[in-house]
Amino acid sequence: VQLQASGGGLVQAGGSLRLACAASGRTFVNLGWFRQAPGKEREFVAVVRRPGSRTYLTESVKGRFTISRDNTKNAVYLQMSSLKPEDTAVYYCAGGDVILSGIREADNYPYWGQGTLVTVSS
Repeated sequence: VQLQASGGGLVQAGGSLRLACAASGRTFVNLGWFRQAPGKEREFVAVVRRPGSRTYLTESVKGRFTISRDNTKNAVYLQMSSLKPEDTAVYYCAGGDVILSGIREADNYPYWGQGTLVTVSS
């Protein structure tokens, strides 16, 4: 089982980036994104669940980030807009099958991508 993330980079505040994560080896109920800023713990960003592709986002990114998945490609995407310097972090995609009440906890995801760095300059 493997998750391969891509799409990070350097962008100015107010700009946009799109992250992608391709999963292989199995499918997941939950495909999501977490991030970890320097000196901070890994935090939940967004997740999309199947069936139905219902999405859940942390409050600080609502209205700016959109998460989606393509089940035919076993992939998840994070469209980030109106980026702020505080969005700077390593972003990790994650896969798991935990029930809804546990989707925001990193420990509930057994599979992780390698991380992709997003840097937002002011």
